[in-house]
Amino acid sequence: MYSHTNHVGGPSDPSREPAPGEGPGTPVSVGIDAPAPVATDRPTGLPRSARGVPADGGQRRVRVAIVGATGYVGAELIRILARHPNVELVGLQGRDRDQEPIGDTHRHLAGTGLTVDSALPEADAVFLALPHGTAAARVPEIARDGTAVIDLGPDFRLRDPADYPRWYGFEHPHPELATAATYGLPELHRAELAALVDAPVAIVGAPGCYPTATLLALAPLARAGLIGDLVVDAKSGVSGAGRDPKPEMMFGEVNESVKAYGIGGHRHVAEIEQELASLDGDVAANPGAARVDFLPHLIPMTRGILSACHVRATQPISQAELDRLYAEAYAGEPFVRVVAAPPATKHVSGSNEARVHVHLDERTGRILAIGVIDNLVKGAAGQGVQAFNIVHGLPETAGLEQLPLAP
Repeated sequence: MYSHTNHVGGPSDPSREPAPGEGPGTPVSVGIDAPAPVATDRPTGLPRSARGVPADGGQRRVRVAIVGATGYVGAELIRILARHPNVELVGLQGRDRDQEPIGDTHRHLAGTGLTVDSALPEADAVFLALPHGTAAARVPEIARDGTAVIDLGPDFRLRDPADYPRWYGFEHPHPELATAATYGLPELHRAELAALVDAPVAIVGAPGCYPTATLLALAPLARAGLIGDLVVDAKSGVSGAGRDPKPEMMFGEVNESVKAYGIGGHRHVAEIEQELASLDGDVAANPGAARVDFLPHLIPMTRGILSACHVRATQPISQAELDRLYAEAYAGEPFVRVVAAPPATKHVSGSNEARVHVHLDERTGRILAIGVIDNLVKGAAGQGVQAFNIVHGLPETAGLEQLPLAP
């Protein structure tokens, strides 16, 4: 038998080129070399729960800006936020842009009528979709007056700033903010995100796509102290590598081929180990979570992450017990669906939904836990919006109700 507690409220050689699936910091083609002008007349001290609330009692509209709007993640943010009932998109920022129609970069978004500029507009919340090491230098200026920051890159994911040189190859310029940031996976940190509603500073480090699929697949096992040994075999579509042209991402290189990469320590291992350790107060309860074997693969599809987690349990457990464990863990979660059959990435494409499947192999005694997500939605932009909603006291599902696309 096993024991568990229910949930509450719900990476590699840093010198090499970022590889697919290494997080929203990589799927962005435009960075900001130096801080751009920031408006200084934004209201200070206004509680986050009061921002965007009209005096006449009408629909609440929180002012949102996006920095790094020309990449894949930036495009998904625009697609979601443009139809968000409680958001006013007040500006998109990109380096060396001056009233450039977003349709010039993202043809499918031309109907929004939005433009990309070099200056950061006045806003209540700012989404950052920038390469790693870029966002960290910008956040203090943006967050100083209480503006919420949702960083889709890795600069605020790791709690220990000393881990950044090892995994990302840079010294964190603001370690005090890195330690104060909240890891933005709502299913694991909903209470902490909700506590930011009226906190003086709100910085959210949105999880990477691989960690999202992996952690959602493993969290119930970690809480129950069942991870005795762990091997994660994961696969990503090519959009995880971003829009920048790269020879290894050309159609002729990727098509009809599968490639392993990040061998020996993918950057996202740091997040996975960090979060698995936080799910159980007794680190020794999950010995397999302390040193995770993680191997990602690039496969010839555009979107999607599939994380197959092979677990040797710390104690005997039955399939019925596993089914109850997962059903209890995700009961009431708006975006996590536990499914009886192994899920495919197509089952979640274009949506903020994650699907999780758990299976006990009675012959080997191993547990197989599978998580699938759309890397650009639940693995990046959609998850960021989900955290944004919680931080601003909005309905968690606002703007994210779209169903998956098929075929």
